Amino acid sequence: MKFDRKDFSNTQLLNLYKRLLKPRLIEEKMLILLRQGKVSKWFSGIGQEAISVGITSALDSDEYILPMHRNLGVFTGRDIPLHKLFSQWQGKKSGFTKGRDRSFHFGTQEYKIIGMISHLGPQMGVADGIALANKLKKNGKVTAVFTGEGATSEGDFHEALNVASVWDLPVLFVIENNGYGLSTPTNEQYRCENLADRGVGYGMESHIIDGNNILEVFSKISELKQSMIENPRPVLLEFKTFRMRGHEEASGTKYVPQELMDEWAKKDPISNYANYLKDIGVLSDEIDEDYKNIIKKEIDEHWAITQAEPELVADLEEELNDVYASYIFEEINPSDEKENIRVIDAISQALSQSMERHENLVIMGQDIAEYGGAFKITEGFVEKFGKERVRNTPICESVVVSAANGLSINGMKAVVEMQFADFVSSGFNPIVNLLAKQHYRWNEKSDVVVRMPCGGGTQAGPFHSQTNEAWFTKTPGLKVVYPAFPFDAKGLLNTAINDPNPVMFFEHKQLYRSVYQDVPKDYYTIPFGKASLLKEGHQVTIITFGSGVHWALETLTKNPEISADLIDLRTLQPLDTETIFASVKKTNRVVILTEDTLFGSVASDISSMIMENCFEYLDAPVKRVGSLESAIPFMKALEDQYLPKQRFEKELLELLKY
Repeated sequence: MKFDRKDFSNTQLLNLYKRLLKPRLIEEKMLILLRQGKVSKWFSGIGQEAISVGITSALDSDEYILPMHRNLGVFTGRDIPLHKLFSQWQGKKSGFTKGRDRSFHFGTQEYKIIGMISHLGPQMGVADGIALANKLKKNGKVTAVFTGEGATSEGDFHEALNVASVWDLPVLFVIENNGYGLSTPTNEQYRCENLADRGVGYGMESHIIDGNNILEVFSKISELKQSMIENPRPVLLEFKTFRMRGHEEASGTKYVPQELMDEWAKKDPISNYANYLKDIGVLSDEIDEDYKNIIKKEIDEHWAITQAEPELVADLEEELNDVYASYIFEEINPSDEKENIRVIDAISQALSQSMERHENLVIMGQDIAEYGGAFKITEGFVEKFGKERVRNTPICESVVVSAANGLSINGMKAVVEMQFADFVSSGFNPIVNLLAKQHYRWNEKSDVVVRMPCGGGTQAGPFHSQTNEAWFTKTPGLKVVYPAFPFDAKGLLNTAINDPNPVMFFEHKQLYRSVYQDVPKDYYTIPFGKASLLKEGHQVTIITFGSGVHWALETLTKNPEISADLIDLRTLQPLDTETIFASVKKTNRVVILTEDTLFGSVASDISSMIMENCFEYLDAPVKRVGSLESAIPFMKALEDQYLPKQRFEKELLELLKY
């Protein structure tokens, strides 16, 4: 292995050596503790330390790094107190996740490290979002994100590189090509000779670097960082290295040919660098031994601190309170000046007025810039707010959602428009596994609103007509909003943007241009978790939301003899159970109307809640009315049969006869 010290001072050379030693000595300690049964699981980065250490040493302490679970050198390179790391690994309360997630699945704003989720790919999109925020702030900061060669097969990898290239984002995409994805060798993972070659396809600069040579890593990253400040752009880096331990210790390395292990053992990044420093007279055996003793002493002392910490005691209230970031609703009352507008106009107004109110708000989506979006909701926004904040995206829902999360992490707000709610399936993973869990896992908000044009009645067929709110009401950590009127749509969207938690905001397409209402011209907010009681009666409670509200109103207009409480839920998470239970206890009958199919729907959960909390008040079984148990069809006759609108009146009248 050939080292080139360039113009590095002796102090710099020794500092890099100490930074290399620390994660290696920690790992050796952990492997002993693992055999003793004092550590439950370990993902080893032995043999790969030069990459983590070199990159972290080259970046400023306020530049974000997104490592994986073999990048201990990133964490030690940012000088995190070892007892904090040990407590994290041991599931102690003082760890970064309060015992809620293990090993390196955590982030920390204090040290500008954003840990991974096991799905791997989304963190590259998060890096895009962090870098976009840096670019908008014009702060000259670079972001580094790690992945293994195995994850380069994921769609998110390709989406993230494409977005970064199109947007000229200052991201270092770091591939640690260590030979195996768990047990699958590289020749079964990809066919190109080098993963760096893929950069060409994205119009992206790329480099192949010896990942075991600390000086090559450090000097190249230092050089690139300076260049990226002057010329912001993404760079793809393939580090050739090897994983000397198993995927995790339990998996072993029997699947690796011994000659390969022997070959790479000769390329050990620490012993080779130590020998080089000794050869040039910078390091002596005595100094080397002193360094090791100092680090080992630090490890033992901090391990003792962790061991002295009491075992975690579960606190039910704290667990539930940490699912969502705290948010104190700011009530802003509407003005008296109103105009008669449609749902679509109300949403556009809310977005525009929120963009004026929040200078750190960015809107992203397909065709939303000059074109104004598929439904023209953002028409004229580029002229008002510029293309930096109103951003057309490539067709890559997953990474756009992840990038929105990155914007939030780096101090901004994001609204993502799904062109149709159906397409959210392509962005499902980061929503339910990243956004929803982030605050619970490591106390970091996810200030993202995902707009969801949804619903049937427009003969748009199975791929453009779903109302899929139940996919998300099931997921703790998400808030779900579903207005039926222009007034509610505007006020609730403003609140959604203010709220630091991830919000799925459903907008029924058929209501966009068919429902009018007098709406205040100025900015105002409506609290989540407060249903609207549209009609009051004594015979029956009708609970619904979205298009179901208008179907129910039509039915009651057609049957004026029916005395009903009509509840428009408006928000599904949080749910206004107080209003629901009070009404059911008054009327003693209830029907729940949803456009969704019934099995597993919001209607099913509300029915269960009513049965559990209001059973003694009921004079009839709880009735649910929903769409057929099929995909939503295209032709009008089939769609009319599918939707519950025509069946609702019959079911309501039968319930009243019970």
